[in-house]
Amino acid sequence: MGIVLGPNRYGKAETRVVRVVRDGERHELRDLNVSVALSGDLDATHVSGDNAGVLPTDTQKNTVYAFAKEHGIDQPEDFGLRLARHFVATQPTVHSARVHIEQYGWHRLGPHSFQRDGAETRTATVTVDGAGEWVVAGLADLVLLNSTDSEFWGYVKDPYTTLPETKDRVLATAVSARWRFASTTVDWAASYAGVRAALVAAFVETYSYSLQQTLYTMGRRALEERPEVVEVRLALPNKHHLLVDLSPFGLDNPNEVFVAADRPYGLIEGTVRRSDAPSYDGAF
Repeated sequence: MGIVLGPNRYGKAETRVVRVVRDGERHELRDLNVSVALSGDLDATHVSGDNAGVLPTDTQKNTVYAFAKEHGIDQPEDFGLRLARHFVATQPTVHSARVHIEQYGWHRLGPHSFQRDGAETRTATVTVDGAGEWVVAGLADLVLLNSTDSEFWGYVKDPYTTLPETKDRVLATAVSARWRFASTTVDWAASYAGVRAALVAAFVETYSYSLQQTLYTMGRRALEERPEVVEVRLALPNKHHLLVDLSPFGLDNPNEVFVAADRPYGLIEGTVRRSDAPSYDGAF
């Protein structure tokens, strides 16, 4: 029985780059965290230490900075595509490049003054290889809460079940969502805003009997409203809000005072896709 090297990749993770556009008195700001991963003909460096085909990760970092200056940063999807295409096109040993980007929002306070947003983080993952190009957009830590219109009952009960059924509960989550496109010719800014709005609207407007039901409704609505999207993957932690027992103090608590428990928590994950969605070989 022989021993062989399996799938592998390498790159520079979490390169922080802030790009300021100084076009007149009103400045623009982009704040990214960029991670690059390359794969291809890299057996030699693993097996014998021959680095002739290795592009240093420090070079990858420098490329991020140089491209930020030379090409600017508008939409993270476009910036990721430009980087991934560059690495595959210029390095004979690199057959696949994956670029994952987190974009942090800033709220404008003046022509050149900004405040860091406390909202969700926008994400984009781009994969370029010999088989094609794929873009997966997304968001993380979008915190949503419904104070009512949520029930949970009728579930399996066994000797270890202590959870009481409820017909009125707080439903809260921190949405992590990723969605992929059928092509790379997309208005990225409009698409991101549209998918985000669809996810939020579905959460707000759904009378929920389970977080699983809410997840499916959110993914379905994004697909219904955004034809450029072919698949949505969601991870919804159930941010439990537990009713506080105020009876020791002679007080009633008709679903008004809760403790927000941070752990442990239920984690609901699922994928909603079009039945005719094209095959996908990239990283999600």
